Amino acid sequence: MSTDNFVPQIKIPATYMRGGTSKGVFFRLDDLPAAAQQPGPARDQLLLRVIGSPDPYAKHTDGMGGATSSTSKTVILSASDKADHDVDYLFGQVAIDKPFIDWSGNCGNLTAAVGSFAISNGLVDAKRLPKDGICTVRIWQANIEKTIVAKVPMRNGEVQETGDFELDGVTFPAAEVQVEFMEPAAGAGAMFPTGNVVDSFDVPGLGQIEATFINAGIPTIFVNAEAIGYHGTELQGAINESPQALQMFESLRAHGAMKMGLIDDVADAVHRQHTPKIAFVAPPQDYLASSGKQIHATDVDVLVRAMSMGKLHHAMMGTAAVAIAAAAAVPGTLVNLAAGGGERNSIRFGHPSGTLQVGAEAKQEGTEWTVTKAIMSRSARVLMEGNVRVPGDCF
Repeated sequence: MSTDNFVPQIKIPATYMRGGTSKGVFFRLDDLPAAAQQPGPARDQLLLRVIGSPDPYAKHTDGMGGATSSTSKTVILSASDKADHDVDYLFGQVAIDKPFIDWSGNCGNLTAAVGSFAISNGLVDAKRLPKDGICTVRIWQANIEKTIVAKVPMRNGEVQETGDFELDGVTFPAAEVQVEFMEPAAGAGAMFPTGNVVDSFDVPGLGQIEATFINAGIPTIFVNAEAIGYHGTELQGAINESPQALQMFESLRAHGAMKMGLIDDVADAVHRQHTPKIAFVAPPQDYLASSGKQIHATDVDVLVRAMSMGKLHHAMMGTAAVAIAAAAAVPGTLVNLAAGGGERNSIRFGHPSGTLQVGAEAKQEGTEWTVTKAIMSRSARVLMEGNVRVPGDCF
């Protein structure tokens, strides 16, 4: 056995956290090696190795990732120098089988864990921490340059993680964390990039497809389930085990991304896997959730299924939930119509793991729609803390 190529591993302080229905590895920016404290190849190579990507076996056996889009995530946090903000939050979505990290969007689920990490790691001014009650953590989401507010429960001067709040898609109850996405679609024309609440676009093999293109929380393409041969009650296996279905959804996503002006050529979509999201909607129906729980049509306003990193999500991405709430609040969108139409400031939708309620405040100024705030409840918990180790020559 040769030892000529021996390179010792290095230790990097890290925390493994669940936020909402996702898990990720959290770092303080100043704990990263100097070369990885700036955006670029060194940072990407380091984080890829931490997660265990690219993995041709799609198992992440040699890393901290969980081989799903919900569990192959990294977060970098630092004290914010922006006025009225506590912490800067940068999110990296790590591809499983490719050497690629997508920095183009946010993770709404892990946002729920950002506040508690920031408090526990001294990124929030101690003067602002109540001994008991709610600590309002003001987050600057650096990927999308938006403000998010997390309301974190405190007990005896520490973050309260345990509680009785239940979240479909998460096995055990925990303490509730309310997350407010402020002006998630700010900017003239940003909410509906085509200027319309419903468009029609051509997709090879499918023909003309109606869609709502929205940029709120995360750029998202909504289509009707019936238009693409689905019911809206599907669980992961119905889509993720069908190569033809996955190819169809990626084609929809790529052509929709062009329609939204996010890419110049459909071939560019492979380099932008995290955004936009593609989702399909349907009116309420009875179905069995992945846990075996019976969901009745009367339990929800609309059914939504969404793709994440090329696979059907096991529940719902937090940022996509913001997009759902924003679209539902605007009369005439496909989400709004599937929910029965009319004006609404909250919606409860059915997803593969159960249901979720999200609120949104929308207003129309002239011909433009904007959303001032979207609100949802999640939970978060530290799973492990200490150091992650990687070979010293991996970046």
